[in-house]
Amino acid sequence: MKNWKWTLPVGLLAIVAIALWFEPAFADKLSDAIAKAPVGSEPGQIPADPNAVKGFLGIPGSPVVNPILAFCWAVWVGWIFSTVGAFGGVMSGVGHMSVFGFGSYAGSFKKTAPELGKVITDSIKASNQFLVGLSAAISSFNYLKMKRLVLPLAITLGLGSLIGAWLAQELSAGKLDFKSYQGYFGLFVLLLGCWLFYETTPAGQSKKQTAKKAAQAFEAAAKKIKCGESVDASCDGLHITQFTLSKCAFTFYGVPFQFNPLIPFLGGIVISAVAAFLGVGGGFLLVPFLTSVTQLPMYLAAGTSALAVLVSMVTSIITLLSKGTPIEWHFIGLEMLGIAVGSFVGPMTSKYFSDVWLKRLFIVLSAYVGIGYLLAGFFSIKLPGI
Repeated sequence: MKNWKWTLPVGLLAIVAIALWFEPAFADKLSDAIAKAPVGSEPGQIPADPNAVKGFLGIPGSPVVNPILAFCWAVWVGWIFSTVGAFGGVMSGVGHMSVFGFGSYAGSFKKTAPELGKVITDSIKASNQFLVGLSAAISSFNYLKMKRLVLPLAITLGLGSLIGAWLAQELSAGKLDFKSYQGYFGLFVLLLGCWLFYETTPAGQSKKQTAKKAAQAFEAAAKKIKCGESVDASCDGLHITQFTLSKCAFTFYGVPFQFNPLIPFLGGIVISAVAAFLGVGGGFLLVPFLTSVTQLPMYLAAGTSALAVLVSMVTSIITLLSKGTPIEWHFIGLEMLGIAVGSFVGPMTSKYFSDVWLKRLFIVLSAYVGIGYLLAGFFSIKLPGI
């Protein structure tokens, strides 16, 4: 446990060192793409005026973001990811694509300078993953301290994520235009919302008895602690009782769980491959996987998902950087400050939200974001805020 104090800062420094190592490649790839873009004042063109304001990635005429807005949005992203263990990448994507306007800017180059559009799209994906990666690191640390992270399950998922994240970026980096990326992004989020809605129906709930029992035990213990009452130490938090290559067993507030480690390993490969392709954390797929396949309550799924997402994000970011993807470092640094604030607050406030309400929040966000990006990406129809 003590090693975690050093794991986070050392890991972040390692990512920065790798980024600086690859920086000359960023500059060359972006400069080459800008040089091939047409010059003019229309959308999809680079301004001829040498004094034109440089915004995102230092490109003349690109969107300039209010730093206060960027910080506040990052706090929201950090809070929601650390609270439900998911949706950080999706909300990061919404911020970068819609709130800050990077998406429409990248899309404007689809016909005039497709190479520049793909470079910006890859940068948006990497930016999303930096934010989610930091939030995942902080959340993992906090949930581990609170005994709400199933470490064997997270490690098994993480090992699968290493393979899936590397494979997806190797195959997709530099090959996806923004409109296609936006459409696929929306489609996956919408499917997720449909699946979560099914889980709230009587048919879906009938398969969740173990998770429901554990959630009720946790909520009852939290109420007792809040009222100053004592809680039985033998039933307090998470306890691993057995871990082998074929079986992992544990209890959470006295409720027993068990799973075959091979299943989350295979799930980690598939989920991280999809998440890396979309440029998100994958928590929005990991959480349903954990609550459905391993029957975890949301209180455990959030922390366990966070550590698996961290492994996937580090792998995916390093792969994108090795492909020469440019990063707006000053902007990302500001957003990461907001992520840190939101990620510290989330685990402390999550116990005040019921399991049911967390899932309903998840469904509403999935439906709106999914439909919005699906329509915008594949049919050029825009919903408010998308």
